[in-house]
Amino acid sequence: MSYAGPDPDDFDECYRGDAPQEGRRPGRRAVLVTLAALVPTALAGWLVFQAVSGPGESEPPRVLPAPGTSSSTTPSPTGSARPTDGSPSASATPSKKPSHKPSEPAGAGDGPLAGKVVVIDPGHNPGNFRHTADINQSVNVGNASKECDTTGTSTNSGYTEATFTLDVARRMRAILERQGATVKFTQDGTRAWGPCVDERAQIGNKAHADAVVSVHADGSAAGNRGFHVILPASVHAGGADTRPIVAASKDLGERIAGRFVQVTGQPPSNYIGGGTGLDTRSDLGGLNMSTVPKVFIECGNMRDSQDAGRLTSGSWRQKAAEGISEGIVSFLRR
Repeated sequence: MSYAGPDPDDFDECYRGDAPQEGRRPGRRAVLVTLAALVPTALAGWLVFQAVSGPGESEPPRVLPAPGTSSSTTPSPTGSARPTDGSPSASATPSKKPSHKPSEPAGAGDGPLAGKVVVIDPGHNPGNFRHTADINQSVNVGNASKECDTTGTSTNSGYTEATFTLDVARRMRAILERQGATVKFTQDGTRAWGPCVDERAQIGNKAHADAVVSVHADGSAAGNRGFHVILPASVHAGGADTRPIVAASKDLGERIAGRFVQVTGQPPSNYIGGGTGLDTRSDLGGLNMSTVPKVFIECGNMRDSQDAGRLTSGSWRQKAAEGISEGIVSFLRR
């Protein structure tokens, strides 16, 4: 997250043998028949794995299994387009063609998180830089007035924060839906810009979310590395009153920070939070206007080459999604 957006010209998208022969053994025809039947099955399973994991992934994504069960389903690396009005997201079944038709989440109502509502807030919007007049409008955040939204930051090579946050958010949705949660987004890249920070908070409030996480990446100086989780300060001013959610939000943030370190290997920030990976702020409208437990996570510094190498890696973004999701699961099952 950065409040000094990169130049629009920098916002180019960065998306940018024969089978082994079985040895013949006379008198063992039954064994050969059995092996012949297993080969197509194994090949089919390998093809399914390749289709799900996608190109460029160095390892299969991990899915959180329900207690006492094992999971063989792999979450979609990119997800598919969902409605942006806060309605339940569509099925997380991997597909190369995004679907814009809302439907019941694949895991809703079935699993350890059945009945739980999670709102994921992908920071910024890929179209914000085309709508600077709109995002610069002032909104009330309780104790101050701030701009509606910002463009976010990017890596030195042009990979944008808005692109990063959407990708991680979609991976999180796939994981959490398979745990039975109902997952809603504040935006899924289908609207031209925004929403404003106060509207992002309202989406979580109206959903009566059990947890809200806003996904970001920082734009600090080179050499500043690591992640940090932003917690809401106690704010009681104007239309903001975070006092009822401060304790629960801190619990959510601490659990996410702990799991994020374990799963991603990303160190806590060396420039914010005094090495704890936690930071408390009173100036963020998305936190100030929330009435449900909510935190921000800055997954790394896009302007540092070492962090940027992780943030631009699809396999690492999967780990980031897993780490954040594990923290959410831990909080919701406490």
